[in-house]
Amino acid sequence: MAEIIATESVSLDGVMQAPGGADEDTRGGFEHGGWAAPFASDDQMQIMGEGMARSGGMLFGRRTYDQLVGFWLSNPEPNPFSAHLSATPKWVASRSSAPAVHPNTTLLTGEAVETVAQLRESAEGAISILGSGELVRALHASGLIDRFVLLVHPVTLGSGTRLFGDGDRQDLSLERVDTTSTGVVIAQYSRGRA
Repeated sequence: MAEIIATESVSLDGVMQAPGGADEDTRGGFEHGGWAAPFASDDQMQIMGEGMARSGGMLFGRRTYDQLVGFWLSNPEPNPFSAHLSATPKWVASRSSAPAVHPNTTLLTGEAVETVAQLRESAEGAISILGSGELVRALHASGLIDRFVLLVHPVTLGSGTRLFGDGDRQDLSLERVDTTSTGVVIAQYSRGRA
């Protein structure tokens, strides 16, 4: 059975929308895109690199897959992510049957909770989710996220899509905390398997 790990950048007030760039996700009139960039640091990259090295695959919602994977694999400049993203097995949870065009990608068509539950049962190792807020909320509500890696940034945004919405209580266990030179707290939490 695979372990599903959600890695999310969040503000102190829980916003996870568009941490990477101004035009990343402007839904709802969101004007704070790129809010995480001023807090990037070498020590953060080192800590996150440790997690990437352990990942056996990546799971995305369709929007994040198209934006994130599409950006890094079409970027002509040398970067630390293209080779990893290209070689790593990827799954895309989507209600659409539009093809997933990047290498080593399998489309999981249908309801995400059902298709990801099947993937979790049949795969091995760690499967990482980056971003993909709608997918993460649905999987968390169904008890399918085994671990969270939250990069909590020292900023409040006041608006935007939050990582967790309304739902039932779920207790998590803190496993590790790192603080970067820019004040980002990287907290790793796990939950028990059902």
